[in-house]
Amino acid sequence: MLNKIKDIIAGNSCPDCNNKYLYRLKDKRFKCNRCEYRFNPVKFSHSLTLLHYFSLEIPANKAAKDLGFSYKEVRVQYMGFRVKIYEFLEKEFKELSGEIECDESYFCGKRKGFRGRGWTNKVKVLGMLERRGKILTTVVDDVKAIALMDEIKRYAGKGSVFYTDQFRSYNSLKFYGKHYIIHQDNDFVKGERQVNGLEGFWSFAKERLLKYHGVSTKHFLLYLKELEFRHNYRKQNLFNLLTKIHFSPIFT
Repeated sequence: MLNKIKDIIAGNSCPDCNNKYLYRLKDKRFKCNRCEYRFNPVKFSHSLTLLHYFSLEIPANKAAKDLGFSYKEVRVQYMGFRVKIYEFLEKEFKELSGEIECDESYFCGKRKGFRGRGWTNKVKVLGMLERRGKILTTVVDDVKAIALMDEIKRYAGKGSVFYTDQFRSYNSLKFYGKHYIIHQDNDFVKGERQVNGLEGFWSFAKERLLKYHGVSTKHFLLYLKELEFRHNYRKQNLFNLLTKIHFSPIFT
């Protein structure tokens, strides 16, 4: 994939049909003599460079300053990368099964009174962690039983084993599978099973969101899915994976 992209940047290959015979136009674009596709190799070069910065979690404003690009260009590209990640996660999704931990968390709110469920103007997120598997996150309108159960049924198979805290909205899980309520004080670890695995992700996500100095609710889901992706694929080379995700549609 990287070799194909390098050929495009060098003007040696058409990104639409992979043809090697191209014409150079006066406006510095290239035109394929087979499919007549026109493209600017500089844009591909910029995208690849910005994708590398994005993979390293370098903020858009710093990337723009380092590379001499406009902040608007970098921000648009970064949001495009997040859209591709969202589409990739949707495509790769497989129904959760087996032992699943469920927990909800709250983002972007201002504290008023108690923590957690006492926050106001918050974005409510349901997290699901499959044992020895990946985390899945989804934004919910509220944390009432109906809303949470609708999302759990959407992503998890019936008959699975669910672990939750004592929040009453999870009580209906007993009609969908086996349900174990974990008391945080004395059941943090049950045998060899970690029963509070989602807490690590919530901390991971909130720490990284702080550097953006606020994320609009309009784009929050894209940022959330980016963090889900980074967490689930943290043991892989993210730049190589992101290159495949972002550029592979060009060659299909």
